[in-house]
Formats: sequence, C-alpha cells, structure tokens
Amino acid sequence: MKKTRRRYDRDFKISVIAELEGGKTSAQIAREHGIHPGLPSRWRDELAENPEKAFSGNGKRYKYEARIAELERLLGQAHAENELLKKKALAMSAKKVWEERRKPRLRGDL
Repeated sequence: MKKTRRRYDRDFKISVIAELEGGKTSAQIAREHGIHPGLPSRWRDELAENPEKAFSGNGKRYKYEARIAELERLLGQAHAENELLKKKALAMSAKKVWEERRKPRLRGDL
C-alpha cells in the first residue's frame, strides 16, 4: 500500500514554529501534531532564510530557481556548441590555406 505525502499549510507551519520558539521541544511538538521531529526546526530555518517566500506552493518552493537553472544549462550548452563550431571553422580554414600552399604553381600564376 502506497503512503501519500502529507501537506501542511503555511498557517500550520507558522503555528508550529511559534510553539518551538515558545520553549517546547521539537520532540514534544512532533508528538502533539503527529509530525517528524526534524520538521519544526527545518521549517524555522526555512522561514528565517526567506520569510516572504517561505512555505509557498505545493512542494515547488521556488519555480523561478528551477527555470533559471534550466536556462543556465541551455546557455552552457549553446556556449559549448559555439566553441566547437569555432574550432571546426578554424580547422577547416587552416586546411584550406594548407591546400592552397601545396598546389603546384605555374609561371603565369604569379
């Protein structure tokens, strides 16, 4: 049987953080609310790190960060392709120059 992930809303998380800061232990809060003992401190750290955007969304906290990472990956890929094409063009140019120098010259070509 598959377990479903429990989701907690922003208000619940903030109330748990308030209890934690009120002096209750993490284990005591976990027993009362039926959550993992590590969650209250994790939620407190997340709220302290970025209060405006903490606990937003359905598990996808920062969609824009994922988008930025995707765009940076694409930019890196395009840069690598560009460098490869530059090297290939330089090699083709050098080969063409070498072939021109190897051609036999006639007296009238000077």
